[in-house]
Amino acid sequence: MTGGPRRPRRAHAAAVALLVAPVAAAACRVSAQSAAGPAAAAPPSVSSLAEVVTDYSADRRSVRDFYTIDLSPTRLDREDALAATWTARLDALGFDALDEAGKIDWLLLETDIEHGGRRRVARRAKLAEAAELVPFAATISALEEARWRLTAVDPEQAAQTLDALSTAIGDVRKRVEAGLKEKQKTKDGDKPAEAEEPKPESPAKPPPEPLTPTPVVARRAAGEVDALRTALETWFAHYDQFAPGFSWWTRKPYDAAHQALLDYAKLLREEVAGLKGKDEDPLVGDPIGRQALLDDLAGEMIAYSPEELLAIGEREFAWCETQLQAAAAEMGFGADWKAALAKVKEDHVEPGAQDALVASLAKEAITFLDAHDLVTVPELCRETWRVRMIDRETQRNYPYAAYGGQDMLVAYPTSDMDVETRLMTMRGNNVHFSRIVVPHELIPGHHLQGFVAARSNTHRGEFSTPFLGEGWALYWELRLWDLGYARGPEDRIGMLFWRMHRAARIIVTLKFHLGQMQPQEMIDFLVDRVGHEKAGATSEVRRYIGGDYGPLYQCAYMVGGLQLRALHDELVGASGGGAATGGRMTERQFHDAVLEQNSIPVEMIRAALTQAPLTRDWKPSWRFAGEVSATQPETPAAPAAAPASAAPAPH
Repeated sequence: MTGGPRRPRRAHAAAVALLVAPVAAAACRVSAQSAAGPAAAAPPSVSSLAEVVTDYSADRRSVRDFYTIDLSPTRLDREDALAATWTARLDALGFDALDEAGKIDWLLLETDIEHGGRRRVARRAKLAEAAELVPFAATISALEEARWRLTAVDPEQAAQTLDALSTAIGDVRKRVEAGLKEKQKTKDGDKPAEAEEPKPESPAKPPPEPLTPTPVVARRAAGEVDALRTALETWFAHYDQFAPGFSWWTRKPYDAAHQALLDYAKLLREEVAGLKGKDEDPLVGDPIGRQALLDDLAGEMIAYSPEELLAIGEREFAWCETQLQAAAAEMGFGADWKAALAKVKEDHVEPGAQDALVASLAKEAITFLDAHDLVTVPELCRETWRVRMIDRETQRNYPYAAYGGQDMLVAYPTSDMDVETRLMTMRGNNVHFSRIVVPHELIPGHHLQGFVAARSNTHRGEFSTPFLGEGWALYWELRLWDLGYARGPEDRIGMLFWRMHRAARIIVTLKFHLGQMQPQEMIDFLVDRVGHEKAGATSEVRRYIGGDYGPLYQCAYMVGGLQLRALHDELVGASGGGAATGGRMTERQFHDAVLEQNSIPVEMIRAALTQAPLTRDWKPSWRFAGEVSATQPETPAAPAAAPASAAPAPH
């Protein structure tokens, strides 16, 4: 989606399932019945490993759903053991005897197992950083894990454990509070207060050793405390008023421990990290570093380094600036594209009319697709979407239109916003921005993906990637640009705003994770260089660094779109300037075939569509954006390796 979630790690699971599941055999089948266009692509092949991958997915779910304390060493160890089992099973399969689709699944499975192992190593390192803040984690985990093993509970012993738990929480809380006091003294420049003389009758108690976690670690620890509290609630609810004598022994100490966990998490989150649920909250993120980025790129089958992706993002950004200047000149603003952008933002509908605008834009996009015979759109897909206005709190994180399930989520001013926020929201959701947002979210974008998600290669949902899920929707922004979807310079500015925004996402998020850019610098970049409203930019950055998305998620839009565009030009024909001709596939065949493969890395889709030879030791190598200079990203590559956005006008 343009401003909303796609593949968060913990939230919006229902919407994500639609987007990451396999995509579109139905499209191929319906294509033959369509009144428009040539015959559909060949029917999808059935992988010889489909059942194997399905078993793998089921095993992973079984472990994940049973070992529900995700910060417990028990769960991490069990996941390691499962990975070892599946590695052995995979090694026993005869790779060379598999069909082409089976080889793709084998490589996907191997990559997923290896990447999962690297992620668990990183997870253990993150847990170790916060371990001193949650010294009671093992106590709570042990209670719940004993319940899993059906170990009989001893109510009196449980009460003593809960008492000790409250004491442990209180002790570490005092250390954090002492750290806050020390930090405040340092900030104020005060000298440490002299200790009071101890009373003769009682020896002085040594003060607690201060704990001074960073806001990043404190925020992470607060989340761990919340997870442990949930585990304690589950454990207590199982025995409460059921096991004889349990409630009599444990009710009071449980209530005390439960409240202590609530208060301690609040202390970490609000007082140490400064996160109080207010618009003025600081932006606290968790950068992962270069090696973790390299690990994730390997898992996504991307053959570029973080620095090379930065170069690609900066190259695309520069192209957008040039195109914005040209559109601004057509509007009479010379090279001042920001003035032209400000003018475009003022073209918005009155409050109460945004839902009707979105509906009309959706129908216009579908008509355009049909007229150009670009992709199969089943009749039921055309029917089963709707718009839903989102409230102010939701807009705090998603200030623009988004997609969730069958709903087009529409952001627009609410009656409880102040005047300036209302105006910013209207400017940020103007007619020309919305015109490309709607097809991105609905058809041919995410709604089409979601509709056909359960109809082809369903086993591959385990390997879902935003480089296809988000890349598909972004690719259509590129393709519609090529086909002249913009009605004039105002529409082009609306399209270029989002395109530049996607290039900016590559730049700011990679620099954040590489330690080269702080959150406020990210906001400033989006406001000063892209033209965002400040409220929208702040919401965007809050989501980028909040931890609900993978660190490469924001890169996936533009990078995935460039991958699909390069593949389109390879199979259908060069597309800069209009309809592509002379390739091995028609537009409709290409788009339907891509959807059929499911949300898997685009290089694997390329292997399937080109029938590339695959070997057991295959590694990603596709340089879809040409060679780039990581040290001089502003310098374009040679013409033969020009970026996807460097095609001739009117591209």
